[in-house]
Amino acid sequence: MRLSEKAVSPAMGEHDPGMPQRGEVLVRLHAAALNFADLLMLQGSYQDTPPRPFIPGMEGSGVVLAAGETSGLRPGARVLVQAQGTMAQSNIFPADACLPIPDSMSHEAAAGFAIAYGTSHLALTRRAALQPGETLAVLGAAGGVGLTAVEIGAALGARVIAVARGADRLAAARDAGADLCIDSDTCPDLKAALRQAGGVDVVYDPVGDAPGEAAFGALNRGGRFLVIGFAAGRPPRLPLNHALVKNIAIHGFYWGGYRSLKPASLRDSLTELLAMYDAGRLHPHVGATLPLERLPEGYDLLASRKTIGKIIVTI
Repeated sequence: MRLSEKAVSPAMGEHDPGMPQRGEVLVRLHAAALNFADLLMLQGSYQDTPPRPFIPGMEGSGVVLAAGETSGLRPGARVLVQAQGTMAQSNIFPADACLPIPDSMSHEAAAGFAIAYGTSHLALTRRAALQPGETLAVLGAAGGVGLTAVEIGAALGARVIAVARGADRLAAARDAGADLCIDSDTCPDLKAALRQAGGVDVVYDPVGDAPGEAAFGALNRGGRFLVIGFAAGRPPRLPLNHALVKNIAIHGFYWGGYRSLKPASLRDSLTELLAMYDAGRLHPHVGATLPLERLPEGYDLLASRKTIGKIIVTI
């Protein structure tokens, strides 16, 4: 997939964010991250695309410059931001979309932390209830969210099978804690390979299409299938009769939806993750770092899927 030059070249311009009101903070951004959803927003096909014109960027990190009443944050606080509009030198955000980061965490690491790690942690712990000793298969295991699913799955005590394309991507997944790696470029039958490995208790699928269908077919009885995204272009066609007979649960998971569905769960998850990072248990992988003036290049890198881990834009 490669978007047109027009689609990946948002116009640079001046932006006066003003001053924060009650429950808001003004943040000087130091870094922001790109997500696949950013591409969909530029196409106008994302479920939460804001009205145009809008400032891109769904997550970032910076320093609070000013805080409105009841914000609970003070000027000078280092925070990660999980809200629309982070590709700016400064912007106003809801205070509940900002979370203090530990001193051990750089702005570059914090900028791409919330969505990727938050997605995997909430999906694996709250939806799939992944248990120590269970087998987790991660599709797209070297992508922005896939790599975090491998790392968190391993940290939770699961046996992790990583599915990705090429030796470099599999090496990154192995470094993140994968016990078994499968190269989707050379594996003739993914379902058979997963079954031969003993079957799967949980599938984490940000890919969809045929890989998702194959992994679903390898689920053990009582397994759980996490629908994370459709990077391959279409949702997997899952046989519901098999889900019935094998007592398989299919969980749709959209991390951003938890802001309104269960905001306390989202915040608790991020708090747990930041504590894990501060304890040295998580190691965010930055695939590329670019300055803001090279943002169109970052969109092209994201669309080409040539990077491993997150693409970070410094501001």
